[in-house]
Amino acid sequence: MTKPQLVARIAKSAGITRKAAAAVLAAVTREVREALSDEKGKIRISELGTFKVIELAPRRGVNPRTGQEMTIPAMKLPRFYPAKSLKHAVQGMK
Repeated sequence: MTKPQLVARIAKSAGITRKAAAAVLAAVTREVREALSDEKGKIRISELGTFKVIELAPRRGVNPRTGQEMTIPAMKLPRFYPAKSLKHAVQGMK
């Protein structure tokens, strides 16, 4: 599903215009991004799941082009952990 398709579905489901639905989606996306970038780096949405920031330690790697060993720097990455209800919905369970 693309963003315009999601906006259309939100608009139809909520009984609002596509412009309002696009604004809602943009606001939710912005707030999730800001919540993940703060100190705690975690947001939980019941029935959907948890967005969380994980920290990866620096590690050794190999440059695939040159075959040279290199150090991959430490980094923070977002992760999504689905709620049980979402897992069941995807699997077709009730």
